[in-house]
Amino acid sequence: MDVVDLARLQFAVTGNLHFLFVVLTLGLAPLVAIMHTRLAITGNPLYERMTRFWGQIYVINYALGIFTGLVMEFQFGLNWSGLTSYAGDVFGTPLALETLLAFFLESTFLGLWIFGWHRLPRRLHVACIWLVTLTAYASALFIMVANSFLQHPAAAVEEGGRLVLRNFGALFTNPSLVAALPHVLGAGVWAGGSVVMGASAYHLFRRTAEREFFTRSLRIGVLAVVVGSFVTVWFGYTQFDKVASIQPDKFKGVVPALGIALMMGLGQLVLLVVWCLAPLLFRDLLARWRWTHPVLMIIAPAPFGLVIAGWLTREVGRQPWLVYGKLSVADALTPGLTPAAITASFAAFVGVLGLLAVVDWTLIIRAVRRGPGEVALGAPDQSADPAPTPAHSF
Repeated sequence: MDVVDLARLQFAVTGNLHFLFVVLTLGLAPLVAIMHTRLAITGNPLYERMTRFWGQIYVINYALGIFTGLVMEFQFGLNWSGLTSYAGDVFGTPLALETLLAFFLESTFLGLWIFGWHRLPRRLHVACIWLVTLTAYASALFIMVANSFLQHPAAAVEEGGRLVLRNFGALFTNPSLVAALPHVLGAGVWAGGSVVMGASAYHLFRRTAEREFFTRSLRIGVLAVVVGSFVTVWFGYTQFDKVASIQPDKFKGVVPALGIALMMGLGQLVLLVVWCLAPLLFRDLLARWRWTHPVLMIIAPAPFGLVIAGWLTREVGRQPWLVYGKLSVADALTPGLTPAAITASFAAFVGVLGLLAVVDWTLIIRAVRRGPGEVALGAPDQSADPAPTPAHSF
């Protein structure tokens, strides 16, 4: 493989590993917010336990996902300086907004939510997790705006050998963005719901003592999968006409064609299975019929495979362009890079992200297996010693 192919492969592997963290974050955030809202409305302690349990899994994934995002930022400077030189003024704008507005606000509100248990007023505490969700979705918006610019460089003109931003609003009405954003957000809800659904089915199949806990969690997870899968499939199909109008050769390569076939085949199969089982939520039949639980566990990983297929289709179909029709991948590569340098950074980046992915899923699996009985998030503070009993006089 030459330098260009090695750099592309490195970005593809690290990008897909990072997106696995992102898609779960986008999916779990609104589900945890819904659980916390139900706690605030009903005061039912079961919803507090559900919020803390699934919220802890969300926090684990979010914390480790931050580091994978840092690796992605390094690659732009190391391997793709040509992109920065030619289109940095445009491409960097939504990325800067994502960092300065969405990410910092999301982290701030998440910190308030994590440490606000038993300290913040009830409504303010619930507002924090909803603000975490909204800022997470804003972050996804800015990232998709940047990626859509690469797919279809709207809003910019070339001056002096560089792209210059002329219409900021056009970045957000890019035809490559309009259907792609809800498609990605729907996939996130699908992924988050699948984790809740699969974990709940696992405990119900094992006849855990926490039956009511996981029965209600299963209901939330399945409903999220139903909604998320429908949104994903619907906006997936609506993209075809828009993509064909701006990238006529998008789906003519082998990888994009295979990706489309996988998404359409596996996606529709999972959609059919879940929609057939969803009516069994009535009177909790789905929770009581154990034969359905292995089926739910088997299909739970599907959205994660599908999002990888989706990103490969979107990115490979743009080749050989990095900025479609404007800047080729070869011209965007940093001058002077050698195969040895790319191989070294490839091993380092993929090693770090691979390790983080293994740690993330190991911690999540352990948390799921332990169940809601041992959750540190939101636990009452036991550090303060009770007031000493006054000594008696004799």
